[in-house]
Amino acid sequence: MLKQEDLQAEMLISAEAKRLADRYNKDYLDCEDLMKITGLGKGNVRTLMNRYDFPTTNVGKRKVISVMAFARWAYFQDNRRKN
Repeated sequence: MLKQEDLQAEMLISAEAKRLADRYNKDYLDCEDLMKITGLGKGNVRTLMNRYDFPTTNVGKRKVISVMAFARWAYFQDNRRKN
C-alpha cells in the first residue's frame, strides 16, 4: 500500500510528465530537448545521458529518455538535494 507522500510524489511526477509531453509533443526526449528543459549545454547533457543512473534508452545510435523517466529522475534528484 502506498503511503500518502508516495502517492503525492507519483501524482506530481505524472503531472510533470504530462506537461512536458504536451509541451514538446513527444513521449521521448533527446539531447536537444534536454538542453531546452535544463538550460545545460550539449556537452553537459551528453555527460548526463551517459551517467549510469540516468535512465536512457538506445534507439539505434541515439540515446533518448522517456518523458516519464525524466520526470521521475528529476523529481528524485531535486528531493535528494533538499534532504
